[in-house]
Amino acid sequence: MAPALGMYGLFVLRPLALTVQYSLYQWDGIGPSTWAGLSNYATVLSDPALLAIIGNAFKLIVSFSVVPVLLGLAVAVVIRRISASRLALTARTVLFLPQVIPLVAAGIAWSWLLSSTGVANQFLSAIGLGGITRAWLGDFSTALPAVGLIGAWVLVGLCTVLLMSGMTKVDPSLYEAARIDGAGLWREFTAVTLPSIRQEIAVCVTVTVIAALASFDIVYISTQGGPGEATMVPGLEIYELAFSHRQVGLASALAVVLIVVVLACVLPIQRLARKGGER
Repeated sequence: MAPALGMYGLFVLRPLALTVQYSLYQWDGIGPSTWAGLSNYATVLSDPALLAIIGNAFKLIVSFSVVPVLLGLAVAVVIRRISASRLALTARTVLFLPQVIPLVAAGIAWSWLLSSTGVANQFLSAIGLGGITRAWLGDFSTALPAVGLIGAWVLVGLCTVLLMSGMTKVDPSLYEAARIDGAGLWREFTAVTLPSIRQEIAVCVTVTVIAALASFDIVYISTQGGPGEATMVPGLEIYELAFSHRQVGLASALAVVLIVVVLACVLPIQRLARKGGER
């Protein structure tokens, strides 16, 4: 236990404490630092550009969390019903494939697919929708939804597998009792399946919300925050502030605010899941 706690303190708690410390100074990362107090936090919470960047992360929750969880639920139910066929195994493999592909490779591949001459636009042109083609990751109105599409593609397989693992633990007698009572497929799903996999749903929502708020790699590879700052997210902005603009104090303050935002979103989800499980 002691070695594990020591490693946790060294690689998690100490960097976190240093981040809080740096956030209270004006520092370029090299020269002397100057005490700034809470001015960096005031900047983060009052600068319209930084608030818009935090807002982008919340917008990604729809694509990174809501869509994968709902779609994962639907797919998991279908696969459970055809679990005896080879199609179920193939579907699980295909859906989970994004989890074993490096996100850098996935981001590059999707950048090609969604480019002005990519497969997506070629397909739209082939079916007579050439008028709506565009550089999906380079257009101000579609760049953030396109990034959300990539995130949904990455996370839907993980949600499906987690939810399926929860469904396998549901007592089959509960479904039999529901059928005897005359429950249809929808009633069976809402009365038996959903309450039984509450914990798995909470895990999926927690993981995907964190992925949305702390997104970095997909955005960095596919758009680098562009066009303009249409897809800039806090994780990428922290990197830019610290290493490009040499504003380590402001970057650290934004990082601390991001941690607080993540905790404020995740802890209520966990609390609701625990309360539901105790009933």
